[in-house]
Amino acid sequence: MKFRPTAIGYIRSDISGIRQAWDETEVRSTAALRGFDFAKMIVIDGRTGKPLLAGLKATIARIPVEAVFVPSTMHFESATIPRELRRLVDVFTVSPENTYTRTGPDGSR
Repeated sequence: MKFRPTAIGYIRSDISGIRQAWDETEVRSTAALRGFDFAKMIVIDGRTGKPLLAGLKATIARIPVEAVFVPSTMHFESATIPRELRRLVDVFTVSPENTYTRTGPDGSR
């Protein structure tokens, strides 16, 4: 049996809007095409005032996750992938298609 790394998806519903279902499908499909087992989709509404990455980081702590897939960097504050997230997992964006590899505590790869 071949090992496939595990991935989760992360979507902000306030960013996706009416495209949320499409974004979820694209995230799952991209993860599958990249050879990942897709474990869970984390959906958060950025208008709630709750910490945006709390649910994502809690899931990463519970599940041995190698990667997070997002529709675009717009789903993160300031459209920038948080450094603390890149220390934990690789981050893949669907559009534009890009890979942000894990970094060490000092920012090295």
